[in-house]
Amino acid sequence: MTAEEFATLLTFATAMSFTPGPNTMLATALAANFGMRRAWRFIVAVPAGWTLMMVACGLGLGALVFALPWLRGGVKAIGVAYLVWLAWKLATTRALAPEAAARMQVGFWQGVALQFVNIKAWMLALALAAGWVATSAGHVSRNPGERLAIVCGVMAVFALSSNAAYALAGSLLRRWLAANDRLLWFNRGMALLLLATAVWMALI
Repeated sequence: MTAEEFATLLTFATAMSFTPGPNTMLATALAANFGMRRAWRFIVAVPAGWTLMMVACGLGLGALVFALPWLRGGVKAIGVAYLVWLAWKLATTRALAPEAAARMQVGFWQGVALQFVNIKAWMLALALAAGWVATSAGHVSRNPGERLAIVCGVMAVFALSSNAAYALAGSLLRRWLAANDRLLWFNRGMALLLLATAVWMALI
């Protein structure tokens, strides 16, 4: 991978990782409600799940998902339904308490699974597989395995960093949110953003 390609990849990773999405919104909400320790399982799950998806996409699974309308529709339907369920759980959480944590069980494996039902993540992985793994300077790549490893490493670091940053912002709001009904309204706002994301996923 040339220096120019790597610089472009870093720019692309920054834009895609740090813009709001279902992962960053969930990381923020989990940390705001239950603290950074509780959120770390999900934060780590995002790059882990996405790396597995990227490897699968590099092996051709991503192209298969988009080539079969019924499979793409199934992935999309599961992802949308899961985001709607999470939004409902979040919208009805109003207390910083252990009982509330039990309502939103979004741990490591749930975070990993979420990547595989996120149609935006599939589109991103497919774009990376086509633009940075399979090709090099407009030609078929001679070392796709090496390029796949570079892409996975870069995206994993950016996914971890972006979700940790969003979660840190959420955790810093915990004390302020504890007063009155601020947490409830914060959660409802985050739930609306998740619903908006679900609608966007349903329409693409």
